Amino acid sequence: MTPDIIPLVAGNWKMNGARDQLDQLALMSQGLDDDLADAVDVVVCPPTTLLYVATTLSEDTPLQVGAQDCHNEQSGAHTGDISAEMIKDCLADYCIVGHSERRTDHGESDYHVAGKAQACWRAGLTAIICIGETEAEYDAGMAQAVLKRQILSSVPEGATEDDTIVAYEPVWAIGTGKTPSPEDIRDIHAFIRETLAEKLGGHGERMRILYGGSVKPANAAELMSILNVDGALVGGASLKAEDFLAICEIYRDM
Repeated sequence: MTPDIIPLVAGNWKMNGARDQLDQLALMSQGLDDDLADAVDVVVCPPTTLLYVATTLSEDTPLQVGAQDCHNEQSGAHTGDISAEMIKDCLADYCIVGHSERRTDHGESDYHVAGKAQACWRAGLTAIICIGETEAEYDAGMAQAVLKRQILSSVPEGATEDDTIVAYEPVWAIGTGKTPSPEDIRDIHAFIRETLAEKLGGHGERMRILYGGSVKPANAAELMSILNVDGALVGGASLKAEDFLAICEIYRDM
């Protein structure tokens, strides 16, 4: 954790979830008591089909809701896309942009990611900007160079700790069960903090940096205790309320 920064745990359901899993969202809402909500911000990002229902289920509870992607334009002839304004109209507060699966599967560049982050701001959403290196880049010793390029190009000028969160997910750790060593995560997050501070000054020093990549209840406490790890972006473990709440619970006594 970073001193004086409220951590955040965000669940990314990806292309999973239908109406029969809404009970998990209800359990998450019910499981966040006021003491825990004072210690950590909690966000769930379901598929767009469940977005509005999720916000109604979590209304008047500490559980916040986000989307998994948005278009950079407000409206127009973009069949199948969803704008940040549409997400805000569903009463959501966050949006993930630049996830490695979007970058790989849809060819999204740093330029596209920056545009989507700005669209989030325009609509009044907090952007969760994802960065991360592939296994080949990691093995070649290129991780820091890749991350620096992504930060400089994907995080728009003018980003602040109030409208932007950065999530580091080593691509090779997503859904694989692999995680970098705590020492590697400490060094990478320190590098990300340094790069954000160089780019954004004090805003970069105060911006939340999440870790993602096979985060689960069994390893969350160790990962979240690392300096400059200000929370988690959780994939598979966020689909079950019991597992997701167990990750959030580590902040109760930290």
